[in-house]
Amino acid sequence: MVSPDVVRNIVGILGNIISLGLFLTPVPTFWTIIEKKDAGEFSPDPYLATLVNCILWVFYGLPFVHPNSMLVLTINGTGLVIESIYIAIFFSLASSKKRTRILLVLGAVAVFMVGLVLVVLLGADTYEERSLIVGTICVIAGTAMYAAPLTVIQKVIRTKSVEFMPISLSLVGLLNGTCWTTYALIKFDLYITIPNGLGVMFSIAQVILYLCYYNATPNKDANVEMSPIQTTP
Repeated sequence: MVSPDVVRNIVGILGNIISLGLFLTPVPTFWTIIEKKDAGEFSPDPYLATLVNCILWVFYGLPFVHPNSMLVLTINGTGLVIESIYIAIFFSLASSKKRTRILLVLGAVAVFMVGLVLVVLLGADTYEERSLIVGTICVIAGTAMYAAPLTVIQKVIRTKSVEFMPISLSLVGLLNGTCWTTYALIKFDLYITIPNGLGVMFSIAQVILYLCYYNATPNKDANVEMSPIQTTP
């Protein structure tokens, strides 16, 4: 009989593979930016938000915060590197206004993380307390990231077109959320379960909306920038 730990590890590895694919979805966007040598109207916000999310989950996965979270640590560490590359490329080719915004956000994140680390190390004596503090923040950040693509719903309903909501991202997001929810439920982890469970519901809502408006879409081949669906963890 296969032990729950083995099943959980297999699911977690599968989740890492899917999550890596999601981290790489913006590659075509950045290839376009590099070719044009100009960030144009593209926004750095999705990549900054994803970077912050990865930083938080890396901290959550550290042994002194939440032991036995190696799969959470590895995929978000990988995501942290990938998002850092995206932001470096964006920064080098963006307008001065967007560069300033990037620096302000990164500065604020640095200050916040220093404060969080001090609170966790100095104010929490047990794994449970550290997991509670960092996990709660991760839940908020992860839920916000999963909900981000839902901002396009108003546009879809108004235009009766799904050209701004590619079904592939919704489906992969659904698969990713399902995988990590399963991972969290096998050896119950509330902080991973909540954002990914909500992510599953958000993704289902996107798929239903897509099916409702697919036939009404005038241009199904539009090439538009989409915010990356964040992997949580």
